[in-house]
Amino acid sequence: MRHARKRLAQIASATLLVTVAATLPASAGESPKPLTSPTRAAALAQQLGGDRTGGVYYKDGRLVVAVTDQAAAQTVREAGGTAKLVTRSASELASIHRQLDQLGNIPNTTWGVEADTNQVSVEIFDEVIPAGQGRIEKVAAVHPGAIRINRIGNKLKFKATDLRGANGMISDGWLCSAGFNTKTSSGAIYTLTAGHCVPGSGNGWYMDYNSAKIGNQSAYSFGTGTGGFCDGVTRGCDWATIKVNGPDINPLGSVRFGPSDVREVVNSRYPAEGESVIRAGVNSQDTTGNVTKTNITVNVEGKTLYSMMETNNCALSGDSGGPALHGTTALGLLSGGTDETVCNSTSSGTYRNFFTKVQVVLEERGLHVN
Repeated sequence: MRHARKRLAQIASATLLVTVAATLPASAGESPKPLTSPTRAAALAQQLGGDRTGGVYYKDGRLVVAVTDQAAAQTVREAGGTAKLVTRSASELASIHRQLDQLGNIPNTTWGVEADTNQVSVEIFDEVIPAGQGRIEKVAAVHPGAIRINRIGNKLKFKATDLRGANGMISDGWLCSAGFNTKTSSGAIYTLTAGHCVPGSGNGWYMDYNSAKIGNQSAYSFGTGTGGFCDGVTRGCDWATIKVNGPDINPLGSVRFGPSDVREVVNSRYPAEGESVIRAGVNSQDTTGNVTKTNITVNVEGKTLYSMMETNNCALSGDSGGPALHGTTALGLLSGGTDETVCNSTSSGTYRNFFTKVQVVLEERGLHVN
C-alpha cells in the first residue's frame, strides 16, 4: 500500500510539472509557435476585447490581428501572431455598421466591416435610388475616413433557379415534372407539363426543391379544356402551359437526366414508329426505349385520350409531364401508362407508357422549343 501511495505521488508531481510548463510563457529567446488557427486568433481578439482590437484577417497567407495599442500588440506577438496597429476599434466599426443598418432597406447597396482596411466598406450598385445613396453619404460624413464608398457597375439580384425539362414542380400539392421550355413568336416563355396534374388555369407552379415561383398555369387540356374536346390531331389531350415569369427562374432549353447529364433540346417533330426514345422526370429516367405506336387511343380512369404516342420506356409517379426525346429532338410529354414501382431500364419492352405528342401542342398554342 505504501508503494502505491509513493507511485501516485510521483505521477501527481509529474502531472503538475507538465501543467505548469504548458501555462508558462515562452522562455526568453524562444520563439512562440506561430498563430495559424483562425479560431485561436478570434479567441485572442475576444480576450483582448472589442475596444482594443480591430478584427482578424489574412494577409499574404498570414493571420493578422488588428489592435489599437502597443500592449495588445505585444500580447498578440507573444501568442505567435502578427499584430497591426489601427486607429479604429472593432467596437467603433460595429457601431457605425449599426447606424447604417438603421437606414433600413436601400436596394442595390451593401455595407460591412473590413478588418484589413479598418473601415466600414459600402458598395453602391447600379439602379440604386439616389435618395438612398444620399442617406448613406450623410452617415459617412459624420465618420470621416471610417466609411469607404465604392461604386460597382452591376446590380444585385438573387441567383436564378435553372428550370429544365424533368425538373420537379408542385402546384396545389401535386408533384409533376416540367416538360419543355417553349417560346412564342414574341419571346414569352411557357413551360409544358401534363394537363391532368392540375386541370384548370390560374394555379401557381413552384420548383419542388426550393419553392421558387415558376408562374401560373395559363391553359390546359385533359380530354377537354382550353380549346374544347381533344382529338389528338389538332388539339392535344393531356397538356398544360405555365407562363414562366417568376422573378428567380431561369428557363433553359435542355432536359436534366442527372446532376452531370444535361441534354440540349434543338428542335421538335412528330414521332416515328420504332425510333429510339429517351425520357426523364423528377423520379426516374429511361434512356433505352423505343416508340411502339404513334397513334394510340388510351382509355384510362374514365378518360379517353386520342392520338397519343406509346413507348416501352418505364416511368414512375411524379414523372407526369416530363419530356420524351429522340437525341436533341422533342417528341412528347408523359401522360401515364403501366403501373411501375421501379424504373431501372433493364426491362424495356414490358412497359407501356403514353405521351401527348408535343408537336400537336406547339402548333395548337403557337409555340416553339428553340
